Amino acid sequence: MSASAAAVLTLTLLAAPAAPTVPTAPTVPTASAAPVAPTASPAPTAPARRAAALPLPGVNVTYQQQTGDPVRLSAYGLGTKATYVRARTGDAFTVRAAVSEAVVSPDGRILAAVPTAYRAGKDALLLTDRATGALRRVPTVTKPLTASSISWSRDGRRVALTVERKTGGSWRTAGFTVVDVAAGTARTVAVAGVDARAAFAWTPAGDLITRHGDGLRAYRAADGAVLSTHTALGRPTGPEDPYSPSGRRLALWCPPRSAERLCVADPATGQIIKRVAVRPTALFGWWDEDHVIAVMPQGGAYRLTVVGLDGRASRTLAAVPARTWTAKLWLTFNRAATGGTAATGALPGGV
Repeated sequence: MSASAAAVLTLTLLAAPAAPTVPTAPTVPTASAAPVAPTASPAPTAPARRAAALPLPGVNVTYQQQTGDPVRLSAYGLGTKATYVRARTGDAFTVRAAVSEAVVSPDGRILAAVPTAYRAGKDALLLTDRATGALRRVPTVTKPLTASSISWSRDGRRVALTVERKTGGSWRTAGFTVVDVAAGTARTVAVAGVDARAAFAWTPAGDLITRHGDGLRAYRAADGAVLSTHTALGRPTGPEDPYSPSGRRLALWCPPRSAERLCVADPATGQIIKRVAVRPTALFGWWDEDHVIAVMPQGGAYRLTVVGLDGRASRTLAAVPARTWTAKLWLTFNRAATGGTAATGALPGGV
């Protein structure tokens, strides 16, 4: 709706001059001394990857997971009508009543959810400590505005919500709300000239991006100031984080005139660096640095697939019936810890 780069230091060691060789008497083999072959060390074996079929209640989908997967399915739902959240440990999913969406924080400690109804004329973000069950309700916007489409910052300190207003019978984006998770406070920013269908998401550097026409626009989270605009670059994919784990790649829907549908841009330069020869129906973020999680059409239905930037499908995660997809299936994932450091900025003119 939901990475790392390491500096490498190369050391060159200069070998000391070899000591002069002292000639030795030739060894005379004896009849009783047979040559002994060196004992080969056994090659290390990679730990076995265990596969498990995970039935998802309420949606007629079975998710295929394996040990060692770089991401973990943490929540899913059907539009705003049903939301299921996975337990902190294990594979059990439970339905969350009276919420329209729910997303687990990057560290897995907090569940952020949007309630289905106002309280005292206020929309809110519900923050649940998953270890203790403690619940905090943070008021966000006043009716008739709504604040939804949860996006966690990569450090887990803030949540961005897209603010909408109903105009002429349809919902239009009006701005964004940023929730400070530790403080339990919310700040809403009205954004002039924002795309009517914009949905705000965090960049690794802590700014916000969203679609803008056939391209995208970056905003400063503090006040909504425009940082950069890329009118013909393509729209960010969503609802999951469009940035790769390292932050050095940005997944986009290619510009309309492109033959391909999925493009990848370099956030530092704002230029497309890859056009992927696939046409997914939707994307649910990145699997790893070189693969995305794509919904691909198949024989009147769909499949959730790991697709490489070379255009090849390397693994099917789930078969998705057409009826389930039509009911607006969504999924969110949490990334396994890698111990690295995410990219934290972009060069001028980047995104």
